[in-house]
Amino acid sequence: MHLFKILIVLHVITGLAGLIAFWVPIIARKGAVNHRRWGRICAYGFIGAGALAVIMALISLYGPETRIPSITDRMLFDGLFGWMMLYLGLLTIGFADYGLAVVKHSNDREALRGARYQVVIGGVLASAAYCFWYGFHIGEALMMAVAVLGIVAMGIQQLYIWRSHPPTRQSYVGEHFRALIGMGISAYTAFMSVGLIRYIPEHVFNPLVWALPSTVGVALIIGFSLRARRRAKSIASPDKPAKIQPTSA
Repeated sequence: MHLFKILIVLHVITGLAGLIAFWVPIIARKGAVNHRRWGRICAYGFIGAGALAVIMALISLYGPETRIPSITDRMLFDGLFGWMMLYLGLLTIGFADYGLAVVKHSNDREALRGARYQVVIGGVLASAAYCFWYGFHIGEALMMAVAVLGIVAMGIQQLYIWRSHPPTRQSYVGEHFRALIGMGISAYTAFMSVGLIRYIPEHVFNPLVWALPSTVGVALIIGFSLRARRRAKSIASPDKPAKIQPTSA
């Protein structure tokens, strides 16, 4: 079997594992065994799929073969299936890595400032910047839009990592949730806009293909944030003292 086809099969297997497992931690009770177990399956599946996406993007950019002959604009092909695919792969890895790391180092933010994590974030930012530049160069607004989302997301992560005042005790939970939802958004976007488009290239610029994962993901983030805020308020507010019933003489 051709190397690229083998990579596609492996990419589909790892990505499908992540796409299916993604919803179990969303539905399961937070912190429970199923939440942790399926969350790890989801994260590691997406990390594998992201790494394979990076390899396939590099082959698409520098390999000897012309892929997807129906796309005759080769600069557009290099942008969508090369540089943007490489960026989305790194973005998925970056989200998954950070989402696991904030739980592992929930009491030690300084560990996130080390090279182990900063190199990953830096790689995502560099690929996002180049994706934006390439999209601007060829006049492709979609590439620029997805690049901006990644740059903003990595910036938010860095604010949590480097801010001087200590975060609240449970603030890492929100970081964990937003990162793994972002991981799902980037993976589903890559699947729908890069993987699925290989079979239906006429929908490569369909706004619904690009907007649906982000719409669902942002709705989940907003819903979780509101629920977490209500829970925090209920914990902060002491219960009203019970009324003392008068005793009969």
